[in-house]
Amino acid sequence: MGRRRGEVQILTNILTLSLKGVKATHLMYKANLSYSTLRKYLSAALKNGLIRKVCNNDGSTVYFITEKGKLVLEKLRDVECVLKF
Repeated sequence: MGRRRGEVQILTNILTLSLKGVKATHLMYKANLSYSTLRKYLSAALKNGLIRKVCNNDGSTVYFITEKGKLVLEKLRDVECVLKF
């Protein structure tokens, strides 16, 4: 049976998916998260300035990674590389 993902892996997925901008629904499906889990991580990422929320003219909301988020993503990837055995 597969291992559960940790918080670092989930955050890395969210930040990677938001590099080009992503809607919440797409993020939920592509990151394989429940709605409640997605809300928790989006809230924390927004609060910490890792992603930004953009409301389009058509009423849709898209999430983009910030410069701070890119730096954090780079560090998280470095840590993941070191921890892979």
